[in-house]
Amino acid sequence: MNESVANQKISEVAQNVAKLMRLVIVGHVDHGKSTLVGRLMSDTGSLPEGKLDFVRDICERQGKVFEFAFLLDALEEEQEQGITIDSSQIFFNTKKRHYVIIDAPGHKEFLKNMVTGAANAESALLLIDAYEGVQEQSRRHGYILKLLGLTQVAVVINKMDLIDYDAEKYYRIKAEYEKFLESLGVEAKQFIPVSAKLGVNIAQRSDEMPWYTGPTVLEMLDQFENMPPPDHLPFRLPLQDVYKFDANRVLAGRVESGRVKKGDKLVFSPSNKTGIVKNIEAWSVPNPPSEASAGESTGISLTEQIFVERGEIASLASEQGPIVSSTFDANLFWMGKRHLEKGRTFTLKLTTQEVPCEIIEFKKVIDASTLETVPDRDYIVKNDVGELTIKTRTPVVFDLFGSIPETGRFVLVDEFDVCGGGIITTYTPVAKEDKLKEEARYRDSNWIASNITPEERAYRNGHRPALILITGNAGVGKSRLACLLEEKIFKSNFQSYLLDGHNVRLGVGADIDNEEYFSSGEAVRRYGEVVKLFLDAGNVVISTSNVFNRQDHSDVRLLLEPNPIVEILVSDETTPTGKPDVVLSLEEAQKETEAVDKIIAELKAKKILTGHNYSI
Repeated sequence: MNESVANQKISEVAQNVAKLMRLVIVGHVDHGKSTLVGRLMSDTGSLPEGKLDFVRDICERQGKVFEFAFLLDALEEEQEQGITIDSSQIFFNTKKRHYVIIDAPGHKEFLKNMVTGAANAESALLLIDAYEGVQEQSRRHGYILKLLGLTQVAVVINKMDLIDYDAEKYYRIKAEYEKFLESLGVEAKQFIPVSAKLGVNIAQRSDEMPWYTGPTVLEMLDQFENMPPPDHLPFRLPLQDVYKFDANRVLAGRVESGRVKKGDKLVFSPSNKTGIVKNIEAWSVPNPPSEASAGESTGISLTEQIFVERGEIASLASEQGPIVSSTFDANLFWMGKRHLEKGRTFTLKLTTQEVPCEIIEFKKVIDASTLETVPDRDYIVKNDVGELTIKTRTPVVFDLFGSIPETGRFVLVDEFDVCGGGIITTYTPVAKEDKLKEEARYRDSNWIASNITPEERAYRNGHRPALILITGNAGVGKSRLACLLEEKIFKSNFQSYLLDGHNVRLGVGADIDNEEYFSSGEAVRRYGEVVKLFLDAGNVVISTSNVFNRQDHSDVRLLLEPNPIVEILVSDETTPTGKPDVVLSLEEAQKETEAVDKIIAELKAKKILTGHNYSI
């Protein structure tokens, strides 16, 4: 194959991928989804050669009447139960473009597969049996399509042959379901009467329903528009994994929105670490791409090696970053066998993050089949919808569904069972932790950096910056120990500074009422930001204060990440609170020289004091 032909083939493949329409088909069990899909594949010539005759021969040998559904129901378990129990992807094509069908199951017991199956669809066919009419599950499917944000929906009223193609019954079903969808804020582009079994109004029109003048199913599908990739949205790359090749670390994941190119500055959430894109990596290509955009699975290497891991989300420092919080409001469709209620722990899966969570408030419980609010309910039963508040054990990274759907959608897992799917609707940073996270994110993203790198400072100083936090009850000798530690580190030609929380109060907090200063958390915030300045200058900061409690220490850590904090606890407690790095008994603390040496040994072990000019 010469080069021009090869390039033409590559161009054709790229065009076909660009024209691919992702379609989900949903409907009540036995309303004919598998038959419709089989008919679509057959009538578009998309079946593998000989497949149709092969299935017909099997049916003849087994004494069965051929059904187009048999083309799909290949699993023995499905044939025995007479239902489609798993979601799968099936391809067919028209003259306009290629389609991939996400065949979402309709049986109640397998409804949970629908959330994950339909999540990436661009359009939907919602199937209703003309003989049975609108069922409860038909309404629930409509609500789920709303939660997934699908706006290109056509309703297919199947099995018209069973009601003798009665126009009056068709219009009655259409009016009932159209009214229901309107109450959801969902508009069906078209209602199409069909007989999938007989091929009426699937690929071709017929004489059975002269009163219907609208498009066939295939004509309607070709009217749907391909959704443009969300390149215009802020960049989001959830990290799937980190691979190490020699000295190079490649951060791998799928770009959910936006685009990234070489030289861009990235911020990783929730750690707030930053890095510059060195290369967009690709496998076995002569010329690696210069950028990656929404929908692409890619790898990124950075100019400096930083430690980030699966679950973090990369964004551009120049754009609006994602939200980092442990509390948010959501709309959730529940499919679990047990009730969704307070006091139980679930696993929240959001992009590549997996975090324990619990429900802390039920704002509203809705019957998904009627859209009526269930009064006085603080739990959700199977197949109902809730507007609720979720709290995660550790902060998670997300966007509101209305801003970036891909990072605003999640599922809940109960003992390895996917039992609920939802979207994040609102977020109010009321918690102190949330506010500190947001402040740290804004500060780090907009920080005017020095030309001197942290590594250069560490080499010159002979140590890394760190906060040495000496804790314990009043009167145990913390201040004396801190002064001696600072002095010994300083006399060894290292950059050390003693910073007490009381000094920060005197220096930059004198204008605030004392009670308000501490109760509002402003003391912790100002202390953390002052320490951050010293650490940015490369210092080892030694600090002790009786005004901060254990929660305050956690807040300080939020502000100082990723700088290390070494806690030295002076106490005789046998089971100390938290996880101090060094525990000194009261007797050990009184032996000041030995105590200081023990602390310095810990700093060496943690490679904080690493220096070329080390002389202690």
